[in-house]
Amino acid sequence: MTLLAHAVDACPATADTGDATSTATTTAKAVYQLLNAGPAQGAANTLACAWLDQRLLEARQLCDDLPEHLDDMTAWMVKRSARIGDAYRSYLQARHEGAPRRYFSGKGHALHFLQNVAPTKLVDGAWLYGLLAHWDDTDFRPLIETYLEELGDGVPDKNHVLLYKKLLASHRCEQWQDAPDEHFIQGAIQLALAYNAERYLPEIVGYNLGYEQLPLHLLITAYELNELGIDPYYFTLHVTVDNGGTGHAQMAVQALRQLLSRCGDPAAFLRRVHDGYRLNDLGSCTTSVISGFDLEQELVRIMAAKAVVGHNMHSDYCRVGGRSINDWLADPQQIPHMLAALENAGWIQRGQPAENSRFWRLIQSERAEMFGVFNAYEQQILSDWIATPPGQAPAASARIPSYRARQRTLDTLGVHHTPRGGPQRGVIRHHPASDAANDSLNASSAELRQLEQQIASLGSKQAAMQLLMKHMSPDLHHSASGLMATRMFRQLMN
Repeated sequence: MTLLAHAVDACPATADTGDATSTATTTAKAVYQLLNAGPAQGAANTLACAWLDQRLLEARQLCDDLPEHLDDMTAWMVKRSARIGDAYRSYLQARHEGAPRRYFSGKGHALHFLQNVAPTKLVDGAWLYGLLAHWDDTDFRPLIETYLEELGDGVPDKNHVLLYKKLLASHRCEQWQDAPDEHFIQGAIQLALAYNAERYLPEIVGYNLGYEQLPLHLLITAYELNELGIDPYYFTLHVTVDNGGTGHAQMAVQALRQLLSRCGDPAAFLRRVHDGYRLNDLGSCTTSVISGFDLEQELVRIMAAKAVVGHNMHSDYCRVGGRSINDWLADPQQIPHMLAALENAGWIQRGQPAENSRFWRLIQSERAEMFGVFNAYEQQILSDWIATPPGQAPAASARIPSYRARQRTLDTLGVHHTPRGGPQRGVIRHHPASDAANDSLNASSAELRQLEQQIASLGSKQAAMQLLMKHMSPDLHHSASGLMATRMFRQLMN
């Protein structure tokens, strides 16, 4: 049986998924964690498929705007792209006329967004991984090309997951594992599709068709992140690669057309394509994560997490509102009352710059007694909350020099220019690598040499591609060996 025939005949939405009770209690986060460690086998993969089948049943109840007929797909995509372009032009015009940011009230809000969409962004492109096995089939070529471009063709500065990891690390937003379960739904869907391509081919085609269409929120997000001094490159990269002319959106339609032409039951295939397309509407999305942000709730969550390890770390003379800090922190439910007590005692001056508050100076000053207690993200949330007058929504913060503007400033300071015959000058200095860094580089080099030797020893191109594919899985493609495997795969495929 061919892959396409099998994909239609073995419809997952009607397949026996085993114990329905255990499936109903399986969380998206559990499936995500299970599959994010690598390909699941046996019962674990059965559970993941059963979970995905339940999501497909949910998706089937939704409506979508996807045309019923293949011939209408290109016109639909062009019309959709034009509508989004018009909406973005209206947004820009409003901003130029003085309208506030639509999405982010301040930098803390933006960083919260980056952290809470991380479960999806850190598996970017995963849904296409299982199709690599068809590297020598030209009808699968558009989908495989899309996956390789998600991996940056093995170039670190273009690999989407690596880019997002670096973005999170630069703002200390790496504590995303405790995000609500609905934030893991999209990532879990992508991983379940990744490792079960033979079973879910039509759904993969449909999911890809939806995911690769350029959305309005991507354009606005990139614009406002840049405005807040946050590098928007991860988002602007998607704006260009997902375009409907030559990008992933067009390639998605091309793949559907090519695969449908060789399908025995096109109508059944298209029904499942629609199911996969609607999977994009499950769980949280960009706008729901943004609208779900509450500055004070986020600060309380941060302070409650600090209380777990800090409630016995203060001297008895540290008292606020007649109670010791240790007493306040002993019960995380008291955090909002402790913040109010700090405000009433004058330690926090709400509605003023954070620097005016004595509590802030315990965290950020030349002799800060609490130096290192709050990371950069947590400090931003605290600073934004202090600057917000009590009882008011966070005001849109003043314009911050954009990321690009700040980079140009660094350039003028000589960051990227080394005087002839002298040491590098400027804000950023390069120091000799430490012994630990050298050890890490040596270990990585040894791993890469081993992979090269393994590929050279194989007797066929097919065997080489199989080995390379193992290093290009969602959990490995952004490693040193995964990046090299991607480059080699691309070279051998051409």
